Amino acid sequence: MSLPDSLTNVVVAGKSGAGKQPRIDVLVDMYGLEQLSTGTMFRSYLAAYDRYGYDGSPERFWNEETGTFVSDEAIMDELGTDNGDVVLGLKAKYFVEGGRYVPDHLTNELFQAAFAERGYREQVLDGYPRTREQARFLLELTDEHDTHIDFVLWVTNADEKIIERTTRRRICPECGAVYHLDHRPPDNGRCSACGAEVVQRSDDTEEKIRSRLQEFKTKTLPALRLLQNQGIPIAKVSGHLEEFTEENVRRSVIDALETIYGP
Repeated sequence: MSLPDSLTNVVVAGKSGAGKQPRIDVLVDMYGLEQLSTGTMFRSYLAAYDRYGYDGSPERFWNEETGTFVSDEAIMDELGTDNGDVVLGLKAKYFVEGGRYVPDHLTNELFQAAFAERGYREQVLDGYPRTREQARFLLELTDEHDTHIDFVLWVTNADEKIIERTTRRRICPECGAVYHLDHRPPDNGRCSACGAEVVQRSDDTEEKIRSRLQEFKTKTLPALRLLQNQGIPIAKVSGHLEEFTEENVRRSVIDALETIYGP
């Protein structure tokens, strides 16, 4: 048996800062997949809402008694638009701007809209699913649209190494490119892709990183077990390499896939 010539969809999972992005880049390069990141997804819908320029507060569309938003039709009528991305951005804005936990049902709604735009195929799912509820929704969605998840690539890494690496991570605020001051340094502090000045994410502090590490153990691990119990194979790949080179990263992914497909 050998590695497949093509893939339908892949989930790349791991603790925040484990080293997922370099492995995602390998899958994108090897199989022509497109990365669907929940972080990018949220930013996209929030940007659509911000560009629309609505002056009112998203809170006016939230019904405290029912704990839900009013209907999409009512939101569109009030905003004067039929753009569904603006409506999704408004909903995301309500939770993100208020520092509230984004509920699974809204994350699922945003994810489904983004996944559908790409035909439910040829995607690397990054940051989704993160909970058992999201995993169940993903399985229902793939079944409904006659598609599937080939495997989960689980990037593993020790907590202390993640903390050390993540505090030195830098992000391009314009195009989302990810850099590291040691392993993939930006060019004089600027993104090599678009030239913007890179920044440190506000949540890349040790306290917040430890909180995310705990959330992975309590929420995401059960989601991965659910996928595995439904017959989706999991391949583990170490996010830590003694010598970090493009070829070593590529070889680590191939070695992991061979545990599923054979050499």
